[in-house]
Amino acid sequence: MSAIRRIGFVGIGNMGWPMAANLLKAGFEVAVVDARPGHAQKFAAEVGGRAAETAADAARDADAIVTILPTSKHVASVVEEIAPVLGKGAVLIEMSSGVPGETRRIAGQLAAQGVDVVDCPVSGGVPRAKSGELAIMAGGEAAVLDRVDPVLKAVGTTVHRCGGTGAGQAMKALNNLVSAGGFLIGIEALLIGQKFGLDPALMVDVLNASTGMNNSTQKKFKQFVLSRRFDSGFGLDLMVKDLSIALEVGRDGAIPTPFAALCRELWSSAGGLLGPGQDHTAVAQLSEKLAGGALGGGNRPD
Repeated sequence: MSAIRRIGFVGIGNMGWPMAANLLKAGFEVAVVDARPGHAQKFAAEVGGRAAETAADAARDADAIVTILPTSKHVASVVEEIAPVLGKGAVLIEMSSGVPGETRRIAGQLAAQGVDVVDCPVSGGVPRAKSGELAIMAGGEAAVLDRVDPVLKAVGTTVHRCGGTGAGQAMKALNNLVSAGGFLIGIEALLIGQKFGLDPALMVDVLNASTGMNNSTQKKFKQFVLSRRFDSGFGLDLMVKDLSIALEVGRDGAIPTPFAALCRELWSSAGGLLGPGQDHTAVAQLSEKLAGGALGGGNRPD
């Protein structure tokens, strides 16, 4: 199979924008497209590459097409648009946090016309998307993953091959399940400690020097909760979607998931309480409301 040089990139949001920028830095030819009017043109003007008019325009003559979109429904819609222009030997690199079963369906559809599909969702948030240090969970045939490896290495530092098609997305959903559970229990601990008389910021320092350390204690509690910024760049609604995918994977395997179900219900309840458009770190406000007080007094930074 030929080396990948031309990439059509569909979805330049909070994560997609820096990822596409890093592909350009790595020397790939990139045509970008986004659902928001003028957004692709803004990227081309500020970063480079070509602003495509449509997803089909971005995919035409591309060696690879990267999709990083909110849901598998959005991906399926894009695939329906680009399928007629995809040439034999092209590869779809599906980097959304999608539904494994839907990605397998898409892979079967495109295989009939000689197009490969790999699922490669990412973890690390916007900061690591900007630095090109994302962790990538990959699913698909080994030979195809070998071919797309230079593309993945341009946006991430670690590529974990998880298995066949859909395995990367299953792993991503389960990773976010663990992350979401750690966040909620950590916030509860801070609220308990604050009521006792402990300083929440001091508690975070102690947790980070002890066995209670996790990604939320390291990179979220002080930065986005105690600061009252709630602006990490990853939406609460997207976390609820990922937790739902994790539960679906569990149901498909007939695995009892009592804690995962409770975790998903709490996150979903926070979405209903706080309203649409919330950052995922704002879920702390659900626990705060239940406890009757905000962490750190609820003061916003100047």
